[in-house]
Amino acid sequence: MKKILVVDDEPKIIQLTQDYLENAGFSVISAGDGERALAVIQIEKPDLVVLDLGLPGMDGLDVCRSIRKTSNLPIIMLTARDEETDKLVGLELGADDYITKPFSPKELVARVRSVLRRSELAQEEREVIRVGDVTLDLPRMQVTVGDEEIELTATEFQLLQALASQPGRIFTRSQLLNAVHGVAIESYERAIDAHIKNIRRKLEPVPHEPRYIQTVYGVGYRFSDET
Repeated sequence: MKKILVVDDEPKIIQLTQDYLENAGFSVISAGDGERALAVIQIEKPDLVVLDLGLPGMDGLDVCRSIRKTSNLPIIMLTARDEETDKLVGLELGADDYITKPFSPKELVARVRSVLRRSELAQEEREVIRVGDVTLDLPRMQVTVGDEEIELTATEFQLLQALASQPGRIFTRSQLLNAVHGVAIESYERAIDAHIKNIRRKLEPVPHEPRYIQTVYGVGYRFSDET
């Protein structure tokens, strides 16, 4: 049974989240502040953390930063903040996903399952990535959609590999730049948009209505996990 740590200073949020997660088959533990959360992580070794950004004292971003110094523990941010900057900072610090309050408990359960699934897949060493009808043959740097082979540049292939390796995960432009580190690419984030446009032109049945590579406005991109 997967163990989920819920970190929030609102008891009602903790109770609601715990009820839904336990009904979905998870074991749940909780913490009401950042320092307690870090201590619980060391003792309980949870499989995923649902982390509120607006914690008293040590806030959620500081907790996320501390976790990432030593661990790849999956993190879903919970926030009442609408500022895109907060979401961007959290993702840049290494959070795997975010959900904004007020939220649907059922959606949170779905996000937890999705992030855990992505985390497990990312730990596997694979030479072939398959997401729906898209297949990436990593050693050969070949991409096929159904039976059709798609020709991509080295940069385009590495960007697609990063996205398709964790379907559903939101990548910021900065993170995608890191994914193509060492490849000849303009060293500014907006260059990513041009490469994504080219990949869509080659990959998508209808490029202006993308099925595979989805834009998360104000944040970045993700590869659909519903293909």
